[in-house]
Amino acid sequence: MATLKDKIIHEALRQFSVKGFLNTSTSEIIEAVGTSKGGLYNHFKNKEELFHEALSQARKIWRERNLDGVPEIERPIDKIKKILFNYKDRYLMDEKNLPGGCIFVNLAVELSDQRPHLANAVSEGFSRLKKMFKRLIDQERETGGMLLTDSEADRVVELIFSSLLGACVMYASDKSRRNLNLTVNSMIDYLTRISR
Repeated sequence: MATLKDKIIHEALRQFSVKGFLNTSTSEIIEAVGTSKGGLYNHFKNKEELFHEALSQARKIWRERNLDGVPEIERPIDKIKKILFNYKDRYLMDEKNLPGGCIFVNLAVELSDQRPHLANAVSEGFSRLKKMFKRLIDQERETGGMLLTDSEADRVVELIFSSLLGACVMYASDKSRRNLNLTVNSMIDYLTRISR
């Protein structure tokens, strides 16, 4: 059974994903959870502390949804394809936890000018994701699966990353499953074409 702290974090995550950090008040979270100010502030000293807890939970959800089944796959390029499939079919469709779509993209855009220290906390995940894609592309190259120079490999990583973020933004704006599938499937087709 979820504790009050867990319920507050979950509700903050949901509301931040839809309205952002700045447009979500603690009173809205308190009301949705059915607690009091004391109930919230017994667990979090302020809204920023709640933000960091919600961000930690969002990262956990991201890993659970996007990395599901990836460790069982042997070939690095196929791991990337699985992550892309999971992103569109498991992560972006998770309306229970993230009804507003990818919380990281939403928060990074919202906070970049107004709360740069919070935006930096969000952007750490983007850096780790790019490094993971780079590592997998390099592993694929080492096995002879891709004939790419270092600069070409870097461009492929940027293309994967940018396509993923673009798909997220477009899906958040139009909720078109068709367009989402088209974008992600095009990226997967591209990866298939450049691998041996």
